[in-house]
Amino acid sequence: MTEALRMTEGLPAPQLLEVEDLSVSFPALRGARTTVLDRVSFSVGRQETVALVGESGSGKTVTALATIGLNHPSASVDGGRVMFEGHDLLPLGEAEKRAYRGKRIAMIFQSPKASLNPLVKAGEQIARVVRLHHDVSERRAEEMAVGLMRSVGINDAPRRYHAYPHQLSGGMAQRVMIAMALSSQPALLIADEPTTGLDVTIQEQIFELLLELKDRLKMSILLITHDLALVAETSDRVVVMHGGHVVEMGPVEAIFEEPKHPYTQRLVGSVLRADRRVRVQAAAVAAVEGVVYATRGCRYAGKCEHVFAPCADIRPALLQVGAAPGHVAMCHLYDPAHARAGRTDEQRAVSG
Repeated sequence: MTEALRMTEGLPAPQLLEVEDLSVSFPALRGARTTVLDRVSFSVGRQETVALVGESGSGKTVTALATIGLNHPSASVDGGRVMFEGHDLLPLGEAEKRAYRGKRIAMIFQSPKASLNPLVKAGEQIARVVRLHHDVSERRAEEMAVGLMRSVGINDAPRRYHAYPHQLSGGMAQRVMIAMALSSQPALLIADEPTTGLDVTIQEQIFELLLELKDRLKMSILLITHDLALVAETSDRVVVMHGGHVVEMGPVEAIFEEPKHPYTQRLVGSVLRADRRVRVQAAAVAAVEGVVYATRGCRYAGKCEHVFAPCADIRPALLQVGAAPGHVAMCHLYDPAHARAGRTDEQRAVSG
């Protein structure tokens, strides 16, 4: 077990999913490869909602796809383990992975209409997934599909069963995707930006539905989102990613009330709240844009106002910060092994 996961042992929920030191690379120029996920570790407990947050390109979706073996063909998993219900999924063959994927682990994607077959009726697509996981007749599969449509709040389900995707609203199409994902009653639902492109009212309805289904089916949710306000309302724990690193994770209250990593502080500081004051500099001192994946140290160093000697050359460790169990941050500012020169007075007080 990695140090990051060892720090979560005090958390109350038994772990359903444990991602340990997951590394993924993609092809670069002249035959080289770029490591886009670098030793990513986190866990999801049973009946727990864990949010993966971070800017676009931070590695959230790549992490989710690597977890269930749906990487792009050019991607290479270079190390780590993905333990689900006590079994490592990474070494399994494709047929063995399919026994978990879609059945014990389901995923809903950002663009439901792009994920649905435009030439097949919505209900028939649900029925096909039902028959993949259950030994039932076509008639029984249709009945189960209509029941699933009702369960996700689709009105007049028998008629909607025969609608094509282009005849559905964005919110209705996402409900069809949720019904497909839930057809096998999975233990873990991965929701990747499930309300992208939907208006605010429909977004709220979709998330209320997901939380209701989570309680009813006693499943866990791994939520990938940019919506920090939603995370604050719905999640138990938060995993913050930047540049393919997990830079901070912990209980949702700790992340929002006492963010420790400079990147998390900026992220949380971008959400306006009258009851919170997080001290965040107006602008980073460095002008480096994007992420330097080849760096040996912290991938946030080029944009961090606290950067100091070890940041560029030494990869920070995930260290316990604050008082909350499982609240860890990947930052030299909290590492007593390095110089105290980069720490603010507040960070010196925290790290001792």
